[in-house]
Formats: sequence, structure tokens, C-alpha cells
Amino acid sequence: MSISKNLNNIKSELPKNVTLVAVSKTKPVADLMEAYDAGQRIFGENKIQEMTDKWEVMPKDIEWHMIGHVQTNKVKYMAPYVSLIHGVDSLKLLQEINKQAAKNNRVIDCLLQVYIAEEESKFGLDEQELDEMLKQVQHDKDNFKNIRIVGLMGMATFTENQNQIEKEFKHLKTIFDNLITRTDAINRVSTENIDMKILSMGMSGDYQLAISCGSTMVRIGSSIFGSR
Repeated sequence: MSISKNLNNIKSELPKNVTLVAVSKTKPVADLMEAYDAGQRIFGENKIQEMTDKWEVMPKDIEWHMIGHVQTNKVKYMAPYVSLIHGVDSLKLLQEINKQAAKNNRVIDCLLQVYIAEEESKFGLDEQELDEMLKQVQHDKDNFKNIRIVGLMGMATFTENQNQIEKEFKHLKTIFDNLITRTDAINRVSTENIDMKILSMGMSGDYQLAISCGSTMVRIGSSIFGSR
């Protein structure tokens, strides 16, 4: 089946409030252009160099999402154009994104990555680290004028056990809901750089389950472009 057919099939079943990120890592520009011609405008990459190479040659109305683990020394390469960084998992990284965004006279949207899986290989913040990071940004908002925290991202354990995946997704949704209640109260009095509205969870294998657990953004690659 063609990329455009795959894309349209997936889009037709997504609820209106769910954003589709087409995960295009390792795929050639021709494949991305087929998705683009079928109407897709949001693409997710996990390597900054590859994303930058594609950004340089592709139409400029594309939103580029960095969905992989980010090294601080690479932020400067994507700061001129990246729309959303999914995997912010440290204050140091957030500070670097802010610094590079300021150099480019931009405000860069970020998702904080929360560790919800039962695997050592996944990155992310625990709940205490998440709280501390948000407090730091609120307390020190003059030093975070060029970032905006717009939500959370999480990756479930790589397992066939649907109950476990569902439990992890629901756990992240609870954390997200609790933060919204708190940041709404705080936002009324103080900060402009936290606006919790996106919950990014779910990939090709589990996005329907993620949506049923409250995801508002799904990252789908192989179901659109075929397996790598």
C-alpha cells in the first residue's frame, strides 16, 4: 500500500483532537514528499543532522519535531527551525534550548519527557524531577523566556503486555491532569512559558490504546512509511 493511502487511513480514524506526527527517520526525502503531497505537515526525526538535511531541501511550511534523545551540544543545529522538541529530560538541556532559541530570536516549544516504562533503556524524568523542573522554570522565568513547555511525552515499555502499556499510559495521563490543574492556577498569576496542552504518547504499535488513555499527539512511522 502507498504512503499516501496509509496516511489517509490513519488520519481518517484519528479523533479531531489528536495530532499526527509522521515519524520519518531514516526515510528518504522522496518518501516524505509523498506524505507531504498527501497533506502531512508534521514530521518527526530522531537525529538532528538528518532532520536538518531534510529541512534544508523540503518545503518551509513543515513543522519539524525532534522526537529522539537530544544531546546539548547538538541543539544549536536545530534551533533556527525546530517546532517542537519532545524529549526534554533535564534542566541543563532546557537551559541550552533557551540559550540557542534566544540566539535565533525564537521561542521553542518543548515537551518534558517522563519516565513511565519498566526498562532501563528509556530516558525521562521521574515525578519529583518533573516537579522540580517546573518550579525552577516558574521561579526563574526571566531566564526561560525563549522556551515554552507545552506538555509531556512518555514512552511505554516495549512489551506485548497490553495491560502494562495501558497502566503506564494512564499513569502519565494522571500526572498530566494533575499538572494542568496546578499550572492553570499558577498561570493565572505568573508565567507565560508553561502552557500544558499536549500529551504525546503512542507509536505505530500502541497509538490506539494511547488515544483511549488520553493522548493528544501520536508518533507513527512504520504504519505510514513501512518498516525500516
